[in-house]
Amino acid sequence: MSLTELLDENAILVDLKATQKQEVIEELAAALTASGRISDNREVLQAVLEREKIMSTGIGKGVAIPHGKCKAVDKLVGVLGIKKEGVDFQSLDEQPVYLFFLLVSPLNVSGPHIRALAHISRLLRHDNLRKRLIATENPRDALALIAEEEESM
Repeated sequence: MSLTELLDENAILVDLKATQKQEVIEELAAALTASGRISDNREVLQAVLEREKIMSTGIGKGVAIPHGKCKAVDKLVGVLGIKKEGVDFQSLDEQPVYLFFLLVSPLNVSGPHIRALAHISRLLRHDNLRKRLIATENPRDALALIAEEEESM
């Protein structure tokens, strides 16, 4: 599964307002709710926040992939959030996070969830893409950057 299949322009927030970890997760979940792609915002928040208690999903290099599984979705859904100033997300490298990919999948489905996590990790190990995404000004440009990078993989 490619990110361009998972995301659309309505699932990309290029100017997150949140300044703290939980606020970021809440803002991203709210975007999924507004898009009609999740049926229960509270359930999604609970699943993602419970997962964060186990270990931060801030994977380093300015990237976090908060994720969870719950009954509020019938297929894998995702949203990208960008915060140009960065947020303390208790990342593994103890650096601020600028790019947030929130993923939510059904309870009984593991394959797409794990593949999406791995794909995002591979894609965002490229410094140039991370820098260009952080600098992007609109969802259309962010999606185009991701599509361009995926085509070259």
